[in-house]
This record gives sequence, structure tokens and C-alpha cells, in this order.
Amino acid sequence: MNEDIIIALPSLIHRIGGETAKQAKAIALQYECELKRVRRSRNWSVTGDAIKIQTYVVQLKAHQMISHKLNKQGDGEFHYLIRKIETALLGHADKLETLEAKLIRLITQTPSITLSKLVLLTHCTEAEARVARFEAESW
Repeated sequence: MNEDIIIALPSLIHRIGGETAKQAKAIALQYECELKRVRRSRNWSVTGDAIKIQTYVVQLKAHQMISHKLNKQGDGEFHYLIRKIETALLGHADKLETLEAKLIRLITQTPSITLSKLVLLTHCTEAEARVARFEAESW
């Protein structure tokens, strides 16, 4: 249901360095994301579910904040990576919320929406749409 997204990171090694890229790659694996080189080029990409990539960015920010306090560096080692991923995630805002949250949001925005329209918009099952309708009405 949740399809993976791919975010391009051109010239990653040149911008953050090899050791930092290794660190970022290890952190990405913890959050079920994949930070890898695109074939044999100098370009890299991060692949994963949008929500997992978002939590990965939060972890990168926390790691950067800790290292910034310890080393008193300027911009931070992951600044380019964080900025690039956050910019790309703006284009995938629809994938950053769960199916249940999306269904409830659609029902509260348009109370007269039909079950078939919910199924069409969210690609959920009719049973999931009924449960969401029931939960939205109980609020």
C-alpha cells in the first residue's frame, strides 16, 4: 500500500564527506531506509517509505545537534542531507500521513463524502472506509 519514494542526492560525498556518508548510511538502515550510490555515478539517493524517511531526517537532526554541541562546528555535518531530503518530502506530503488519518481527515473535511469516493481517493477497502466513518462520527 505505501510505496517507496526515491530522493536524489547529487554529489553527496563531495558535499558531506565519505565518513559522514557512512554514518548517514548506517543511520538510514536503522530506520529501514536505504542510502546508496546510484550505479557508478557520484550521485546518491535515499529510498524508503515517506514516513520512515521523515523519522530518519529527525534522527539526523538529533545526531547533528549532539555533534554540534560537542564539536562547536558551523553548519553541521548532515546539513546538506537534511535540507535536500526535507525539500523533497514537501512534494510527498500526501504520503506522510497514515491511511487512517487520511480517511478521517477527508471525512471531517467533507462529511457528505460517500464510501465509494473514499475508496477511490485513498485506495483503501470499503471496510476500512466504514471503520473510518464510524471513528470520525464518534469524535
